[in-house]
Amino acid sequence: MKSRDTSDRWIQRCSPGPPGATRLVLFPHAGGSASYYRPFCRSLGDRFDVCALQYPGRQDRHTEPCVTDLHSLADLVFARLRTMTGRPFAFLGHSMGALLAYEVTRRFERELGTSPVRLFVSGRRAPSCPRTEHVDLTGDDGLLSEVRELSGTDPRVLGDEEMRELVLPPLRADYQALQSYRFSPEPPVGCPVTALSGTSDPRTHEDEAAAWREHTTGEFDMRLFPGGHFFLSERVEDVAAFVAERLSAVPQSG
Repeated sequence: MKSRDTSDRWIQRCSPGPPGATRLVLFPHAGGSASYYRPFCRSLGDRFDVCALQYPGRQDRHTEPCVTDLHSLADLVFARLRTMTGRPFAFLGHSMGALLAYEVTRRFERELGTSPVRLFVSGRRAPSCPRTEHVDLTGDDGLLSEVRELSGTDPRVLGDEEMRELVLPPLRADYQALQSYRFSPEPPVGCPVTALSGTSDPRTHEDEAAAWREHTTGEFDMRLFPGGHFFLSERVEDVAAFVAERLSAVPQSG
């Protein structure tokens, strides 16, 4: 990230982009942090005002308690972002971040009567496609097994006890939030939705990603990329180019 407003714990900004540029807000995955999106920010920061959320309980917010309820986290994020409506804005969330971005979009439409110019939901099945998967959160083994299967964390981090003590608490909290989440069948959002998915993602099948179509009355499209659950980090330039293409049609303010 290039800069950070030290008075703002929630947002790390990559670049303000050109004057009036569309603001793109990035929502990290379970256990993830704003720094995950650094490569993505570098690819888009010259065209858009790109910023990434930093949830409580990780990195520079590691002393703050984690939020273990996804609806509560959505309320907190909405409270922080609700003032950003002075220019066009878009959301992109990966995995848990996709679900969170969707819930925050719901709040924008319900409370403010506005919404992102586009919602990108990456690496996450639609809320209408629940599964019975369950990760044992009582100890570390279940979490470590999940992380290894999804290849979301450098194995060297998992092998270091001090690093595990930093990584596992927010990961456990986020999985608790995911496993307790219950989809409320409110009306679909009205903004355009784009689903992104990896062709070999063990947690999101193609039909489950396509089911996001049911959650918007606006335009819907989907793009598959080679890779697993974390295809986004494997295909940074390809995904960034696709996102930029989708956002390029948005009129710039200012």
